[in-house]
Amino acid sequence: MASAQRSVSGPRPWTGLLAAVIAVGLIVAAISGWNYYQNHRHSAWPQLDRPLCQATLADGRTASLDIEQAGNASLIAGVATARGLAPRATSIALATTFQESGLRNLDYGDRDSLGLFQQRPSAGWGTPEQIMDPYYATGKFFDAMVRVPNWDSTDIGQVAQAVQRSAFPEAYDQHVERARILASALTGETPAAWTCHLRQPGAPDPDGLVAALNQTYGALVFVTAPPVTPGPASVGAAASSSPAPAQLYLEAQTPAVAWSAAAFAQSWAARYGLSQVQVGDWSWTGHSDVLAGWVGQPLEQEPLSLRISFSG
Repeated sequence: MASAQRSVSGPRPWTGLLAAVIAVGLIVAAISGWNYYQNHRHSAWPQLDRPLCQATLADGRTASLDIEQAGNASLIAGVATARGLAPRATSIALATTFQESGLRNLDYGDRDSLGLFQQRPSAGWGTPEQIMDPYYATGKFFDAMVRVPNWDSTDIGQVAQAVQRSAFPEAYDQHVERARILASALTGETPAAWTCHLRQPGAPDPDGLVAALNQTYGALVFVTAPPVTPGPASVGAAASSSPAPAQLYLEAQTPAVAWSAAAFAQSWAARYGLSQVQVGDWSWTGHSDVLAGWVGQPLEQEPLSLRISFSG
């Protein structure tokens, strides 16, 4: 009887093995979960307390980006504009980058994929250093896109797939609506449709902004007067000890380019220390706590001039 009792109450041979299997499974799950987080954390939708940029169209549709995404999106739109491509090209590129990288210039990806478009050096897109340059990567994408037959009328997701040759060809479709809204605002197709939070702007850097605009738009946007910082502003009868903010005056070749360049400046406002952008008689002043809209009235003559003011 004693022997039978020990047989019933003693450890069964398989319980230790089961515990070990469960422990290994938990460890594998934890590692997989952490890897998934690391690979996807950049693509998460921005939290409400983070700085945002937002496109708002006349029909009320909106699309938002965080500041990093907005900078990349405005660069893509500017490169498309400089190449004379219709806003549809920007829609295609944005839908592609949403799917491939979350609109971020990633230094990792599947196998050797890199950058905004997750282009692969081994597939002939360029060197890793070239692909990590957003201007180079965007240009290479458009080079391939315009070779797709009827790219300007074919379904956006199909064009993206023709360029990218993804294992998930229908994945681009989910981003098309957002991409179209953003493209309309960022290319200037819809005027005064873009705004950004402006939190903790950096030191004023007019020359840096001019260099960025030149690299993005080329001859489509040009400086009409060198960036200057006026003398001390008068306050009543006394002069302030702080100089007035620097201002930059530019001219665009078309109204759409003017609005696109304005959206680019807004998107990079914190980087270059902007505080205000004016397009013709329309003006936008950045705020830290709200998405400030454009203020102005439509005129018979569409604007070509831009005036950019920098933080004091």
